[in-house]
This record gives sequence, C-alpha cells and structure tokens, in this order.
Amino acid sequence: MDGVSTPIAPASARSAAKGTPIQGGRATYYADKFNGRRTASGERYNPRALTAAHRTLPFGAVVDVVRRDGRRVRVRINDRGPFKRGRIIDLSRRAAERIGLIEDGVTQVTLELIWKPARRPR
Repeated sequence: MDGVSTPIAPASARSAAKGTPIQGGRATYYADKFNGRRTASGERYNPRALTAAHRTLPFGAVVDVVRRDGRRVRVRINDRGPFKRGRIIDLSRRAAERIGLIEDGVTQVTLELIWKPARRPR
C-alpha cells in the first residue's frame, strides 16, 4: 500500500458485518491548533474524545482503526478529511495516543466498520 488509499470493501455497504475491513491506507492525527474549532459535523473538536475525520463515511459512523501490529482504537466519525493523497483518516489526539501514532506521525492502518447510521428518508 505505497501511500495510496486501498478500498477493501464498499464503505457504503450498510449490511457490512461488524468489524468488516473497509479500507486500508495511512492514518494521521489532528494538530493541537484545531482544539475547540468546529468540525464539519458542527461539533467542536475535542482532542480528548475518540473521534476522527474521514472523507466519505457518514457522521456518527463508528470504525476500528487497526495498526499492522494489532493495536486498535474505536472512533466516531465527526469531521471530513484528510485531503492529502494516501491518507484515509485523521484521528483525535487521544485516539492517536491509544495506538502509538503520536511518535510515528503517520502509520499504515486498516479501517473496520463497526456501525453506520441508516440513511435518512427523503
């Protein structure tokens, strides 16, 4: 996975089984300067919360972020991004600490879909 986001299964699959791998690529984390700023969902970024930014998963979706060494953290999607090629998720500081990402800055991960909200009726 040479820095390119790799879809593993369709992220839109509502019927995906719990823990289904949906994407592989690089994870990063939010800089401290974003503390208190509004996220794309409208809530304020809290570095102590277990949250993350993803380009396409719906707000409220829950995913496990799994490193190659097996360390994992469960996060809720509340923002959009990252927008740099090959990066698939930006983690809150607390989430990054849980999987040892602070020291590395960027690491390869697999995202496992745990829960995704149903689409709102039109």
